[in-house]
Amino acid sequence: MKLGVYNAILHDKPLPEALATIASLGLEGIEINSGGFLPPVHIPVDDLLAGTVSPADYLATFEGTGVSIQGLNCNGNPLHPDPEVGPEDADDLRKSIRVAGLLGIDRVVTMSGLPAAHAGGAWPAWHVNTWDSGYLDSQDYQWDEVAVPFWKEIDALAREHGVKVAIEMHPQNLVFNPPTMKRLVDKVGATHVGAEMDPSHLFWQGIDPVKAVEWLGPLVFHAAAKDTRINPNCEIYGVLDDRFTRIPADQNPVGLGGKHVVNKWPEDSAWDFVAVGNGHDTAFWARFLEALYKIDPDMAVNIEHEDTAYGALEGLEIAAETLKEAARRAGV
Repeated sequence: MKLGVYNAILHDKPLPEALATIASLGLEGIEINSGGFLPPVHIPVDDLLAGTVSPADYLATFEGTGVSIQGLNCNGNPLHPDPEVGPEDADDLRKSIRVAGLLGIDRVVTMSGLPAAHAGGAWPAWHVNTWDSGYLDSQDYQWDEVAVPFWKEIDALAREHGVKVAIEMHPQNLVFNPPTMKRLVDKVGATHVGAEMDPSHLFWQGIDPVKAVEWLGPLVFHAAAKDTRINPNCEIYGVLDDRFTRIPADQNPVGLGGKHVVNKWPEDSAWDFVAVGNGHDTAFWARFLEALYKIDPDMAVNIEHEDTAYGALEGLEIAAETLKEAARRAGV
């Protein structure tokens, strides 16, 4: 099992410096953003595909660092109905699969995407409590007319390039929990599409990540280490807390493609993403690593740091120490 870091938190550093930071934490893997919501800062995707940068030259950057590429990450919404978002995110995913194949990388992380509620719709629609038959009608459209054809194409492309695509089960996507993950695989008949096991979004949905790993079994291809803390306010606001507010344009909110940007998190939130170990203790992370190891002893587990209470290095240090101790306890 290789412990590493998803590089988005290190985008402010040149690649060699980012690799040195990861090595200094006693970690040996990096998951590199290759498009989607974020630009590919640490990998020249287009140049590699065009042949103006050779795979050997790019991979030489990693030689002697003690850190190797454990996957590419292209999280976005490839099914978004906005023509400025969906097609670009979908093409980024295709390019990520092709460049992974060129580099001999066999994992690409992404999200399933979320279409509009109906043909011609302009905004993605997330149906999570389909008590009204109209919601099921809409889901039939989203799955059978939009998602399944796209994911059949992606599964075939991944198979062609020797890559497995690992989907993060993320809310505001068709695939957001283990049953919807399995539904996609079954509907597509996929051989090269499975799950990225990120506990953070499962925690706040009330899902036990260890049981989810055991339930999905060999469909788990890849993993993230990201923690969530459930706050006392959850007793009032619940996990479906909708009190997000707009970030003024002059404060440069993070873009999500086209005109879409990230909103401001509620200050008295029901739950928060926290440094690994600050939401769930080392004993949990040891059980999580052990469950992953039983599926694949070579499973990559990469820290995703989004705890705003800590700087980049401070948060990574906390997460790395938690994970290393968990791995020691689990014997993996």
